[in-house]
Amino acid sequence: MGEVAIELTGLRKSFGSRTVLDGIDLAVERGTILGYIGPNGAGKSTTVKILCGLMPEFAGEVRVLGLDPRADPVAVKRRIGYVPENALLFEQLTVAEFLLLTGRLHGLEDGLLKRRAERFLEPFELADRLGARISTLSKGMRQKVLLTSALLHDPELVVLDEPLSGLDVNATILVKELIRALAKAGKTVFYCSHVMDVVERVCDRIAILDGGKLVALGTFEELQRAQGGGSLERIFAQLTSEGGQAEKALALLEALRATT
Repeated sequence: MGEVAIELTGLRKSFGSRTVLDGIDLAVERGTILGYIGPNGAGKSTTVKILCGLMPEFAGEVRVLGLDPRADPVAVKRRIGYVPENALLFEQLTVAEFLLLTGRLHGLEDGLLKRRAERFLEPFELADRLGARISTLSKGMRQKVLLTSALLHDPELVVLDEPLSGLDVNATILVKELIRALAKAGKTVFYCSHVMDVVERVCDRIAILDGGKLVALGTFEELQRAQGGGSLERIFAQLTSEGGQAEKALALLEALRATT
């Protein structure tokens, strides 16, 4: 194994009596793309918040780029780019104002920040919307602005939580290629998504979380061998559900026919 960008050892997190993360051990090499997937409530977002220094109370050990996010969350935030699943943007700011704010928070000089923002927004087809207020943008446009803001400071680690949300087909293809390019440039990508086919094709390794526990970890080919072949969607269903999805779908259909 090469140099490690993320290392979790015995990571545990509870909210009252409810255990969300139950002893996660995981190492992610620099320059790789890790797909971190699981059903709703499995603990993915909690893991992400811990990695990003947003949730300092947990048990176990966490290292992000050699840093302890519990002891020095600001130092961690300086070196990562984060795209949350549900971002709250400053609606009354223009795109240019929002990017200026986020860039300055990362210590970028205004001239460099402006040049980078313009070059990012050009392939995203948003260069003509720099003066538009964020409140006027579509969901897909907001997602492109969010991706831009997360990458402007050239982070070593990029944490993506459902980054394709709201994007059209062409923008989705562009972001997938961008993720691959980031890894080739030596960046580490921690990628959370429910879009199984994208995870299958883009990620170097895949970690499957269920009930706060890591139930599988490996390349897609390794997961296939362990589970007897099939798509990642099939493997995911085998490991994280009780099965019978077709029967459940029929039960839902029958519910529509109920008269009493």
